[in-house]
Amino acid sequence: MKTTNVLIVDDNSQMRVLMRAMLGGFGIRNVREASDVIDGLQIFNTGSIDLVLIDIKLMGVDGFEFCRTVRTSSDSANPFVPIIMISGYSERHNILQAINAGVDEFLVKPIRPADLASRINAVIERRRPFIKAFGYFGPDRRRRTDPRYKGPFRREADQPEIEI
Repeated sequence: MKTTNVLIVDDNSQMRVLMRAMLGGFGIRNVREASDVIDGLQIFNTGSIDLVLIDIKLMGVDGFEFCRTVRTSSDSANPFVPIIMISGYSERHNILQAINAGVDEFLVKPIRPADLASRINAVIERRRPFIKAFGYFGPDRRRRTDPRYKGPFRREADQPEIEI
């Protein structure tokens, strides 16, 4: 993990210091910081970033827009980068909006080192496959398998190809 490059995008400098300290405790030393989305995107697109930690509420453009830009922009340096959103706004609509923006994991503030390590582990060791669908590109939003499902397709709209 010593060679992992992490980008922290948070407008709270104390939160950036705290996350940097936690990452340092995990052996991650290559950490870049930004206080807003514009600077974050500039750092992201000019450097080799392996993981992004981002807040929802930022001055100007929010964290959701950062995620959508990273996932869908034609000039994105890495649309597959793992993104962990860290926020105190844990209402269901925020979490769903984060998922629909292409976030891999969501972590609620205040954060503990064990929780951050768990989310980092999830995006590294149990990475979900990426899906490209109308209006969405990002990790598969389905987290569990339905035990009642018995067929080869996972969506109602999936239809087998019929040979004529």
